[in-house]
Amino acid sequence: MEIRLSEEQEAIRDGVRRVCDQFGDEYWSHKEEEKAFPFEFHKAMADAGWLGITMPEELGGAGLGVTEAALMMHEVSASAGGYSAASTIHLNLFGPHAVVVSGTPEQKQRMLPPLIAGTDRACFGLTEPDAGLDTTSISTFATKVEGGYRVTGRKIWTSSAQVANKILLLARTTPKEDCRKPSDGMSLFYTDLDHDKIEVRRIPKMGRNAVDSNATFIDDYFIPDADRIGEEGTGFKSILHSLNPERVLVGIEAVGLGRGALDRAAKYAGERKVFGRLIGQNQGIQHPLAESWIQLESAFWMIMRAAYLYDAGLPCGAEANAGKFLGGRAAFEACTRAVMTHGGMGYSTEYQVERLFRESILLRIAPITEQLILSFIAERELGLPKSY
Repeated sequence: MEIRLSEEQEAIRDGVRRVCDQFGDEYWSHKEEEKAFPFEFHKAMADAGWLGITMPEELGGAGLGVTEAALMMHEVSASAGGYSAASTIHLNLFGPHAVVVSGTPEQKQRMLPPLIAGTDRACFGLTEPDAGLDTTSISTFATKVEGGYRVTGRKIWTSSAQVANKILLLARTTPKEDCRKPSDGMSLFYTDLDHDKIEVRRIPKMGRNAVDSNATFIDDYFIPDADRIGEEGTGFKSILHSLNPERVLVGIEAVGLGRGALDRAAKYAGERKVFGRLIGQNQGIQHPLAESWIQLESAFWMIMRAAYLYDAGLPCGAEANAGKFLGGRAAFEACTRAVMTHGGMGYSTEYQVERLFRESILLRIAPITEQLILSFIAERELGLPKSY
């Protein structure tokens, strides 16, 4: 058994790194401070062809797997942009997968090339204030009318909705109480996000401010039949195809973020002198950083195993969830230790690690909490009774 990257995969990492290296600390600090979407970075990644890495070749994509997408996103989040950079393009890699799997040929041709080219930007309307991670309890409802649907509801934590012109939206088309299973009766739509008719209200938040998060208010919004993905009532099944890839990508983005912070900490420790000696000579500095290297490396290979299994068409739920768990924990520890290594300067914006630290806590929360991951593993891998 060989566990190493191929020449093609190494070339992907190098190519992505070359684009990311064009956008340094000053660029990302400005975007964070101004709460401004990184349009220039988004365009550069699109122009280099990276936004279509998992899209079908016949539509202009590269037709590669989640494994290659994970390697790409690791490099993006390990760059100066951290998780803000990853979030700029994250949805392009897993969100439209439902269209690839469940869309008609006409829908794929109409919807995917503009995402690959970067001329469309999409957001994902899934989470709701009163449902949270209990997706089957969403209340946004799409009522069938002539030629389409009238949708009313509210979504929360809709990333990049301020700048998006498209939305991937999950809504109920049959009340939950009338369904045989709670996961039935939901439908998926990919449609225009008309800012004149849908209110998108930005949520002030702790970090990752270059990419907006929003509360989204939808009131009697018309969506044509042509924008429904798959059969009515099968939306939950459609998004399931995206869940494990999302776990893989978020986990690997966390590892990249942690490695970026760890590199900054090691560099500072190798240059900073206190009491006449480099602080990097002190085991009190060395050991926590070395432990983070071990944690990040372990998470990386768990996630790569999950990506391999997914691309091979094999079950990967446990590995994808475990990888996301490990990546989130390892990133948080690495970013925390990076701040501590810098001492007082870690609290300043000059060395960037405070920005990475603020981003790292998100990766322990979203898109699924550590507690639900542990419950999933306990039930599916240990045979314990379902706890939720």
